[in-house]
Amino acid sequence: MPIGACSIIGMTLLPLLGIMKAGQALEGFANGTIWLIVSAFMFAISFIKTGLGRRIAYILLSKFGGSTLSVAYVMSATDFIIAPFTPSNTARGGGIVYPIVRSICDTLGSKPDEEKLRKTGAFLIFSSYCAVITSACIFMTGASNNVLANKLAQDTFGQSIGWGDWFICCIIPGLLLTIITPYILYKLIKPELTTMPETKEMAHKELSHMGPMTTKEWILVFIFLGALFLWATNGHLHTIDNTFVALGGVSIMLLTNILTWDDIASEKGAWDVLVWMGVLVNMAAYLSKFGLMNWFADTMAAQFAGMSWLMMLIVLSIIYTFAHYVLASNSAHIMALFVAFAVILVAAGAPALGVMILFACLANSASFLTHYGCGVTPIFFGAGFMDQGQWWRLGFIITVLHLVAWLGLGLPLMGMFGYL
Repeated sequence: MPIGACSIIGMTLLPLLGIMKAGQALEGFANGTIWLIVSAFMFAISFIKTGLGRRIAYILLSKFGGSTLSVAYVMSATDFIIAPFTPSNTARGGGIVYPIVRSICDTLGSKPDEEKLRKTGAFLIFSSYCAVITSACIFMTGASNNVLANKLAQDTFGQSIGWGDWFICCIIPGLLLTIITPYILYKLIKPELTTMPETKEMAHKELSHMGPMTTKEWILVFIFLGALFLWATNGHLHTIDNTFVALGGVSIMLLTNILTWDDIASEKGAWDVLVWMGVLVNMAAYLSKFGLMNWFADTMAAQFAGMSWLMMLIVLSIIYTFAHYVLASNSAHIMALFVAFAVILVAAGAPALGVMILFACLANSASFLTHYGCGVTPIFFGAGFMDQGQWWRLGFIITVLHLVAWLGLGLPLMGMFGYL
């Protein structure tokens, strides 16, 4: 059965079996992140409908379209530049990166319902998704859950870290992952298009045919830049919630007729995600509220009595990462497990700040494991270029790659800089 149908059945059973009250079972649909995801789908529609997405795609292809791999690196670089200023994976990945890479797929003729170039689209989509998650690890302001982990460390241990120190600890393993991930995916997915010598010429011709930017494209540019500015300055210049920044952008699109209500109502993928993601995020939150995660952490602590803190850190990092299979949010991951696991490690002698940075990064990295790993994941998965099995297999490989990078390179660097 489709995941949306399974979610509805599961949600219905909760009050019928006395597990939750009716209002609790429906709480997920009031989650701001879910509506941010829906808004990101609408941003993607506007990019396609106005032609702005095609225009950006042609500009990128005209300069860097020599190969499929080079296009993947362009998207990684784009996300890396934007990440320090957008503390939301969903806003950055869903509202900025996804519409562009989706337009590039359309431009190349890669469609999810056609086998001819489907692997090319799968490679570009998944590689771009990986870039979004990796950037979230590198910059403390690259994801809101990083700031949450820093706040929990301050509240629990009386210690916190600055933006620059975080960057110094994470930039080397993060850059390494940014560089090698597209190449590894290129070898694993094996896109049909490799070299594309005619793409640059084609892109120049298409840009010429498109002519100058239309009024609606310019309006969308200003909406896009305005949303980017408000996402980047949230908590500094204003306190407008990221979700309502996105909904504000969608509202302006409706008022200026960039989008019609029929456009929004017919976006099946957005409403499908709203249903199943709303249910899953809520269930994950209640796993923690009902005490399962505390029981899990206490059980783990009992198993490691007498072990050195470094070995305990490595083992718990692996358990902490793969526990994300039952979570649908990075913030929920941090809230459920960070303090419980960190207290165990700090009591054993591990430095609090090193544990905090590592666990914050791994909460991001664990997003690769499933197609519901964090807020932005369903947007890229929803493109339809990969089935669930392929997404989980590739996600497992990339998660292991991240574990190796953060434990094998990140830990020594944190020790070098005095954080471990």
